[in-house]
Order: sequence, then C-alpha cells, then structure tokens
Amino acid sequence: MLIPHDTRIALDVVVDLVNTAPEEGSGDGLAELTALYAFAERHHISGVGALGDKDLQAVLDVRSRFAEIFAASDARTAADLVNALVAEAGTTPQLTDHDGYDWHIHYFAPDASVADHLAADCGMALAFIVVAGEQDRLRRCEAPDCRDAFVDLSRNRSRRYCSSRTCGNRLHVAAYRARRREAAG
Repeated sequence: MLIPHDTRIALDVVVDLVNTAPEEGSGDGLAELTALYAFAERHHISGVGALGDKDLQAVLDVRSRFAEIFAASDARTAADLVNALVAEAGTTPQLTDHDGYDWHIHYFAPDASVADHLAADCGMALAFIVVAGEQDRLRRCEAPDCRDAFVDLSRNRSRRYCSSRTCGNRLHVAAYRARRREAAG
C-alpha cells in the first residue's frame, strides 16, 4: 500500500494520540497541559500557541473519537465517524511547503485550534485509509496485556502486535519457554 509521506506522518500522530489513553495499569499520557505541549512538539504540530485546559479537553475528545474509528466494525461506520470528525473541525485544504518539507496538504484552517488541527489532518489520513478499502489495517495489539493501536502496513496484513520488539517478542519467548517446559516434562 502506497501512502504519501504526510499521510503516514498523520497516521503516526493518530496512533500515538490514541495510545496516550489510560489503559489498565497505566496513566493518561495527556493528563496535563505540559504533556500536550510535549506531544505537539514531538510531532512537530505547527501553529501551536498558548494552550489551556479547554484545548486539552478538546484534544482528549478528539482522541476518544479516533479510538472509536479504530474500533469501528466496518468501513461504513468508520466513514461516518471520520466524516463527522472532519466536518466539525472545519477543514480548509491548502498546499504548503513549510519547515523544509516538500509540498503537502494541510486540511486545517491556519488559525485552527490544536484539536481541530489534529481532527482535520489526522481525520483525513484515516479517511484515505477507509477510501482505499483498508480500514481493517487500523488495529489493536493482540498481546493479552496490551491494547495499543497501530496501523498494519505490512504487505500481507499479517501484523498482530503493536511492536514486534516488545509485545511480539515477549509472546514468542513465552511460547518458546512453554514448549520447552512441556518437552522437558
């Protein structure tokens, strides 16, 4: 699947944002404004000015809506969720070549809030996935103790874990050790 660079970046932002949600045994990765500023900086989100509690709550709302899209059981449901999200963000597509990046499209208005910026740009990245008939690539990790989101960009759609280095490797080692115990016993 060929994904343009800016769409891939937006998908990475969606995944990282969804994965900030509190899970069993972990806290909220966006519990305070300093975490939101760090998130915006880490992902080079342009035009972020002064942020307040209202901005944080709006981003948390966008995060939960992205999680709903990942949980959508079919393309129609995902499309309806994306359409509502993007429409509410007030998209204003424009070509830009800022900060050393080649030409790409921003879908948010120049003065958009950080939440509308995320909803528009990342929502459109999710829209491209749905349009391509690839909504089933929006997944959650299959490791029993992990529910992190990821986009399966493997050629044969076989990725099962958020990370082959952590969750995948841990489960493979556990299975190997169980087989060894069984063979020895």
